[in-house]
Amino acid sequence: MAGAASWSFSENDFKQIQKHLQAFLRDSNARCALLVDRNGQLVATVGETPQFDPTAFASLTAADFSANDQLAKMIGEAEFASLVHQGERESMFLADVAKRVILVVLFDQRATLGLVKLKAKGAVENLNKVFEEMFNRVGTGQAQKGLLEGAEDEIDKLFG
Repeated sequence: MAGAASWSFSENDFKQIQKHLQAFLRDSNARCALLVDRNGQLVATVGETPQFDPTAFASLTAADFSANDQLAKMIGEAEFASLVHQGERESMFLADVAKRVILVVLFDQRATLGLVKLKAKGAVENLNKVFEEMFNRVGTGQAQKGLLEGAEDEIDKLFG
């Protein structure tokens, strides 16, 4: 499974991603948005600088999302398109982008979960378009899907 290291971001791709994330943060009042690939590599960060190790955070986020994919299958769902981790002061919202990247939103009491979810829907749609165009342009679109499906089948066999 190829991750961000094998992607070819153009300057325009990166500007588009940042533009969508900045608009999302402004509209949702969230503190920070990160994009993490499914292998646990940090792709982009917009907003307040996180006060933790972003490399470890990205890796744990990918593992969390992957574990929840397996939990979804166990209860008969194809996937969970989004996850929420709510704390007393800090919360996280995670959403799938183009089946390859995870949008991670960090927010506090200045933002409501409802507003974050509502605004994330539009942001994910915009980001899906950017990533799909990028994957199609660099030729990783269909070949990657086949590879991912094979990996998912293997994981299903382990937990099935």
